[in-house]
Amino acid sequence: MSSRPVRWLAVVTLTFALGGHWAILQSVAWMTMVAGYSQTAPLKEALVKTFDGEHPCPICKFVDKGKKSEQKQDTQKLLTKLDFVLASTTAGLFPPVSEAFHFTPPPSAGARSDIPPTPPPRTLPV
Repeated sequence: MSSRPVRWLAVVTLTFALGGHWAILQSVAWMTMVAGYSQTAPLKEALVKTFDGEHPCPICKFVDKGKKSEQKQDTQKLLTKLDFVLASTTAGLFPPVSEAFHFTPPPSAGARSDIPPTPPPRTLPV
């Protein structure tokens, strides 16, 4: 698999995980609103109508509703995680066994069975 599609997949996944999809959707809504309002009014008035919060479009309402539902889910997840962490358990502590501290020497080098090469090499391999 090529690294370029994997990178794009990682970017898209991270964008959705961090809530970037709401920012992208809100930006599209604002651009659509400015374009629509500027057809019937000057640009300055179109910008004021877009960002005053009194004239939300259906996309703006959808984004607001989606953000609020995600915040509720995050709060519920946090509460269940805290309940799990605060659960009490008994823990037993046991001292180490004295047999575990015995040292076993490594096998000696004399146990090797290979013989040095004959005749010795004239150059070192690179």
